[in-house]
Amino acid sequence: MKESFEIKKTLNNNVLIVEHNLFGEVVLIGKGIGFGKKIGDVIDEDGYDKMFVLKNKKEQEQYKMLLTDIDDEMLEAVQDAIQYISEMVDQPINEHIHIALTDHITFALKRLQQGMDIKNPFLLETKSLYPFEYNLAKNVVELLNHKLNVILPEGEIGFIALHIHSSISDKPLSEVNQYSQLISNLTEVIEESLKIKVDRESVNYLRLIRHIRHTIERINTGESVAEPEKLSLLLKSEYPLCYNTSWKMIKVMQQVLRKPVYEAEAVFLTMHLYRLTNK
Repeated sequence: MKESFEIKKTLNNNVLIVEHNLFGEVVLIGKGIGFGKKIGDVIDEDGYDKMFVLKNKKEQEQYKMLLTDIDDEMLEAVQDAIQYISEMVDQPINEHIHIALTDHITFALKRLQQGMDIKNPFLLETKSLYPFEYNLAKNVVELLNHKLNVILPEGEIGFIALHIHSSISDKPLSEVNQYSQLISNLTEVIEESLKIKVDRESVNYLRLIRHIRHTIERINTGESVAEPEKLSLLLKSEYPLCYNTSWKMIKVMQQVLRKPVYEAEAVFLTMHLYRLTNK
């Protein structure tokens, strides 16, 4: 059965809201697709580049509002960026990225024009937590810089990486942000407790971050880890400072995630902390 689309609204030259014979209201994107078109016109199935369904009514309204505020050139660059992300990720990504990333990039470019530079306090944590997404985001920033003839600050790589991770993992951005913030807090706990300055680019720190990421996932799913008791006693007596610090970290995780943490986690954290202090 051939697809047919009836135009409900022209958002700009490149974006239409149409009625699809199966999915109901959908968004169609294509270069010059809306030019000279009026409500009720029918678009054939190969007359567009990209289609996505915003099932949520509120999201549709949000997207329509967004597009009144963005010029065609900027929208095209954002769409190219989203297209690039979906080609690089070998699974379907959450379509909310169309709204989230369009909104974020529009805002970032406005700030740039006004000469405002918003710092990203969790850039290194994001890079360590989500290396795959970070590399994609780096390329996205290069693509936007090239297409729009701007120079976005480095912090944008981190912000965009979180949006990419949110769309791949299907987790809300607030939750993804919370993890980066939690890692940052835990690093402060380590520095304060062990009286050291952590080298955030070091291999041992990256290992620790990845370990914490898995710990957070285990805590959230309630997965238990077997406690190696002998090792626990040995670490407690041999490395009391690292062991105590691991418990401070666990308390912070419990407060933020509001879930219990198994004692065995202290053992593994202690070993990572020992590595971190003894390069």
